[in-house]
Amino acid sequence: MKKYLSKIIFAGIVLVFIICCRINSPLSGAIGSLWSLLPPVVAIGLALITKEVYSSLFIGVLTGGVLYAASTASGFEGMFNAVVQEGLISNLADSYNVGILIFLVILGIIVVLMNKAGGSKAYGEWAAAHIKTRKGASLATFLLGVLIFVDDYFNCLTVGSVMRPVTDKHKVSRSKLAYLIDATAAPVCIIAPISSWAAAVSGTVEGVNGIQLFINTIPYNLYAILTLIMVIFIALTDMDYGPMKIHERNAAKGDLFTTRSTVYAEDDKPTHSKGKVIDLILPVVILIVSCVLGMIYSGGFFSGENFINAFANCDASFGLSLGSLFALIIVIIYFMCRKVLTFTECMDSIPAGFKQMVPAILILTFAWTLKTMTNLLEAGPFVSGIVESATAVKLLLPLILFVVALGLSFATGTSWGTFGILIPIVISVFSNDIANVTTVDKIPEMVIICISACLAGAVCGDHCSPISDTTIMASTGAQCDHVNHVTTQIPYAFTVAGVCAVGYILAGIVQNVFVVLGVSVLLMIGVLMVIKMLAGKEPEPVAAAEASAPVKMRDPNKPSLSGKRNPNTSKKKHKK
Repeated sequence: MKKYLSKIIFAGIVLVFIICCRINSPLSGAIGSLWSLLPPVVAIGLALITKEVYSSLFIGVLTGGVLYAASTASGFEGMFNAVVQEGLISNLADSYNVGILIFLVILGIIVVLMNKAGGSKAYGEWAAAHIKTRKGASLATFLLGVLIFVDDYFNCLTVGSVMRPVTDKHKVSRSKLAYLIDATAAPVCIIAPISSWAAAVSGTVEGVNGIQLFINTIPYNLYAILTLIMVIFIALTDMDYGPMKIHERNAAKGDLFTTRSTVYAEDDKPTHSKGKVIDLILPVVILIVSCVLGMIYSGGFFSGENFINAFANCDASFGLSLGSLFALIIVIIYFMCRKVLTFTECMDSIPAGFKQMVPAILILTFAWTLKTMTNLLEAGPFVSGIVESATAVKLLLPLILFVVALGLSFATGTSWGTFGILIPIVISVFSNDIANVTTVDKIPEMVIICISACLAGAVCGDHCSPISDTTIMASTGAQCDHVNHVTTQIPYAFTVAGVCAVGYILAGIVQNVFVVLGVSVLLMIGVLMVIKMLAGKEPEPVAAAEASAPVKMRDPNKPSLSGKRNPNTSKKKHKK
């Protein structure tokens, strides 16, 4: 009975949701109603229950197609047109999406090049000699994530590529690595004035300096700030709870994955032993510089625009793909000049790098298609109507906006789309107060708080949504099973969200940044201390000598430490 309990609970929740939808409106009126949220509910629920992300996302997409066809009375033709034409084909033909896929594949190729050249191995050996503890490995991952604040996609993939050898040496689970990457991606970008996120936010409000408005929201962005505090606390105390504790305990015994591995071992083996630390550091530096130049180029920097405005106007997708392609060419030339790789070996790395990114490309494609289904069903306007009807209680508006943004971002998997919907609503609610405002310092404090609540809720929902681009990238960067990453991260994200809810209640009342931020930080630390006390005895620390020993990647065909065999793998799929 226990085996089927989670499935029964999920079926019950979906049934109740459908009944509520039916009461709210008939199936023929699914567009712009509660029905519009059913596809993501089905997809996310199935992914968490079945641990199979591809089929879950596809079933969610089909659910959206059925609802759209029923609402427009277009039958099977309308359903397949919505799923295939409006969904899959349109998303794969979208220039922004294609740019992200190009960047993803090129980064995979660069990672394979660094591995074959022996740069990753040399860096891992150097890091093992200088970073001697699990705490040090976690803190180093955190610091690198904070330093790479330009873009969350770039952050996830770069930090994962650089830190995997280090965390593997010190037996940090891949789920923990994925959390450290994810927690220093969007939460860092949303409080970094020079980032693709700052550019996205600055474009949502007209009539004032968008970057200056973004800077004013930073102190009230409680989710981002408290998440960083939580990461530091966890790294320093080596404290874990929930599913993450099981993964960390298994990692201490040598099983980095707990369930199944997504590592392509044949691509991780170095081809040459000539590799040096510079063979990893230099390609990463070239990639960072090239991507930054690509982004400001797309924003008009080389046409006379200043640096800040160039970032505000940049096309992140085009800039990242352009910069990464330029970096790839330089990296190939560098390795050939160093004579650590031949031209043939460099070319062989191209399909190998593409193969590394196939899981991420599949998940991203289905996630984008699911977002299209929610757009066709007008989930955004439906949620907007709910928020506008709740603006009568303005003191609780920050809390309401935070919760709504969290739910919408979690359901749709897009934080940019979420604050793009909600921030204009905030502006319309306070239109009389900001009618003649031309400078940011004249905007009422409550408006700043509400915009910050939208941003914080959007990042929180994005942080724990299985269909979020950033969550998928974090899993890819850590080479961690995607569902494992989601299930281990959700308790951490919701812990911070609970403290944020209290903080935004206080913000609506006192409207003072020092009081709100101070109380929220103290409350966050207090909650973490209580959790540490309740978490019980931690896994025994691994000795330094043992930690520096190579970790054997578990064969996914063998039973894990929990005694369970992965039913989704077979010897045919994992030929050595």
